[in-house]
This record gives sequence, C-alpha cells and structure tokens, in this order.
Amino acid sequence: MAVNITSRKPNTANKRSHALNATKKQQKLNLQVVKLEDGTKVRMSTREKRTLNKSSRLDKTVA
Repeated sequence: MAVNITSRKPNTANKRSHALNATKKQQKLNLQVVKLEDGTKVRMSTREKRTLNKSSRLDKTVA
C-alpha cells in the first residue's frame, strides 16, 4: 500500500456550455506510485516526481 505524501487538492471550477450554463467540475491530480531508494512506495503528483528527478540529477552532476 502506497502512502500519500502530497498535500495538494483537486482544482474546482465551473464547466460552461455554449448557453452559459454553469456546472461544477473537478480536475483531479495525476498521482503516481513511486518507489523510493529505501524501498518505500509513495503516491506523489507528477510535478513532484519531476522535481525529485531533477534534484537527483543535479546532485549526481555536482558530486
């Protein structure tokens, strides 16, 4: 079972038709299951995953 580590919430907005009717809609997060180096599985958004990959690449080039 993966653990959620993100605190982000879904975006809410109004869906508008051509007749300008307003109905509520939700844009849910794109959560991915990621296995960390210590073997734990976590659920994080793709934006957080990209940031984590970017920082790990920078650490490897500096070291």
